[in-house]
Amino acid sequence: MTLSAEVSRPGLEALLPRARSDSVEFPLFLANHAPMVLIALNRLGAQPERLEEWYETYRAKNHLARVPNPVAPIDAQNWEASLGDRAREADYRGFFAGEVRRLGVAGAIQTYLPRLIQGVAASATHPLMRLAYGILENDEQEVGVALAYWAACYLPLPAPTGAEPKSDDPAKVLAGVGAVAGVHDYEPESDLLWHNIRAVGALQGFRPVVDWLAFSADSPRRMAATSLALFVGTMDFAAVHAVTGLHWARLVSPYLEDKESLYRAFWQVVAALVPKIGFPSLPPPSEIERVRCREAPPWSVIKAAAIRSDDEHDVSLTFSCLQEEEIWNDPLYRIAAARRLGLIP
Repeated sequence: MTLSAEVSRPGLEALLPRARSDSVEFPLFLANHAPMVLIALNRLGAQPERLEEWYETYRAKNHLARVPNPVAPIDAQNWEASLGDRAREADYRGFFAGEVRRLGVAGAIQTYLPRLIQGVAASATHPLMRLAYGILENDEQEVGVALAYWAACYLPLPAPTGAEPKSDDPAKVLAGVGAVAGVHDYEPESDLLWHNIRAVGALQGFRPVVDWLAFSADSPRRMAATSLALFVGTMDFAAVHAVTGLHWARLVSPYLEDKESLYRAFWQVVAALVPKIGFPSLPPPSEIERVRCREAPPWSVIKAAAIRSDDEHDVSLTFSCLQEEEIWNDPLYRIAAARRLGLIP
């Protein structure tokens, strides 16, 4: 299992409790990235003063709200009854804080995450992000908030049926979405990512998509490579979440006996975002290799640029790319981060 590395924490220990007093979302239904980005900035090497400055800038710009008042207690018998009810954030926070204290990080995740997995689209997958960063820091409080966030914003997509898969190639699953009836003219409630995911997920023809991939031990690597190619080929905002989300899933999956269910549910979310991205064709391998061989600044320069940025997605993508390159040994991650930050065209 992934445990916290020994990293310098001056400033972070003082800021995280403050950040936890903010609600997990801010109006209207946007994910509050502050706790996770503070952790990423710290691990990228930001000084305490920069952490403080970044948090105050983000908090003021986005008008972060405090956690809403409790409604009624949630316990082990009724915790599933209010899934998806954002008004119950405080109640879920209280419940999961107690469960993490009682069971520990691993025990709480193993007990509750299997029920939550099919709702990984919650708040455009950011509860998964918060859980991954809580695991990275081995922070019981962050893990408890992450599980509460997931429950309060729970957004289920069609569950697997065990139908015959179509391909072992994650890219072919994404390419097949274009043939789903209604996927070219669906109407989301707003342009929010999770509203798009919800609208596509509700299409009758989208129901089998979760079963399309023939999953194997190599699927997480192939998903990561496909997501990276998708981002490099489009530089699209939604594609950022495909790259970072595979990083988060990798951190969380060791805590699950059934890792496939998490990856399958997450890839279903990526598939639901294909229309939002514009039904892109992935770059051919020759083009990916050309981009991979481009000159780019060293990680020290990229990390410094991310630390200077006030854009939460700049920081998130840079940190995920840095961590994923260490696992998959693909220099394309460095190119992707440098391009996102405007260091290379």
